[in-house]
Amino acid sequence: MAEPKVVLFYCFTPLADPPAIRLWQKTLCESLDLRGRIIISPHGINATVGGDLKAVKRYVRDTKSYLPFKHIDVKWSVGRGDDFPRLSVKVRPELVAFGAPEEVLVNEDGVVGGGVHLSPAELHALVTARGEEVVFFDGRNAFEAEVGKFKNAIVPNIKTSHDFVAEIESGKYDDLMDKPVVTYCTGGIRCEVLSAVMKRRGFNEVYQLHGGIIRYGEAFGDKGLWEGSLVVFDERMVQTFSEHPKVISHCESCETPTTNYINCGNLACRALLLLCPTCIENGAGATCSPSHKGRR
Repeated sequence: MAEPKVVLFYCFTPLADPPAIRLWQKTLCESLDLRGRIIISPHGINATVGGDLKAVKRYVRDTKSYLPFKHIDVKWSVGRGDDFPRLSVKVRPELVAFGAPEEVLVNEDGVVGGGVHLSPAELHALVTARGEEVVFFDGRNAFEAEVGKFKNAIVPNIKTSHDFVAEIESGKYDDLMDKPVVTYCTGGIRCEVLSAVMKRRGFNEVYQLHGGIIRYGEAFGDKGLWEGSLVVFDERMVQTFSEHPKVISHCESCETPTTNYINCGNLACRALLLLCPTCIENGAGATCSPSHKGRR
């Protein structure tokens, strides 16, 4: 494979026949020898797909030819060629598994009642204008923030997106209801739902980082408000925005700075562990121990 690429995109738009969209997307990807994960729901599409550059370009072009997907914001990154083990195209009730499909109302313009979209530059303008009053709220699973997050961000202690509704309703964050809250996630899709969930529960000034951490990293690299690396859900595991990103996470065995995730060697556990190459070579993580934290 000459030039492997990975593309990530989503689109919230009403889809009358998700099974038909699934069949089209599956057939298209198979014809181009692409792999990845695509979810179709009555609310739209969420896709991460990788393969040869020419094939990925053809896939994006053909997907955009469908009128409801014409304006999808496609995020490109360098792949390795083996980023996904297989192709998975499924129909689900939700694009993001919050366990509350009734929370998401969509029209041709996207999610109804979500937060105000901010570009990376607009985010900086908000922080410049409002200073420490601005609160960054991580919309990802807690383990993702271990290797990278916005400075001083609030990181809810959740394992899956299913936990968010109960977390927001717990009262832990009621003191933020009248503050400017900026939600952020990998590519933006989780914040589409999270910001709507927060607004419906009384948070008055909610924003979402448009394009997510990926677009922010493209704009500012490691010279802005972001610290560390970005967890991605393929074989790469992490993505960086410069040659020398700040390392904020540490090996669970020896405390050496590292962003290296591996699965626990116990097949019944398979928790994600942060272990440096030296500790892996010495056998750390081969079996379960009380220190293993369930991350995924």
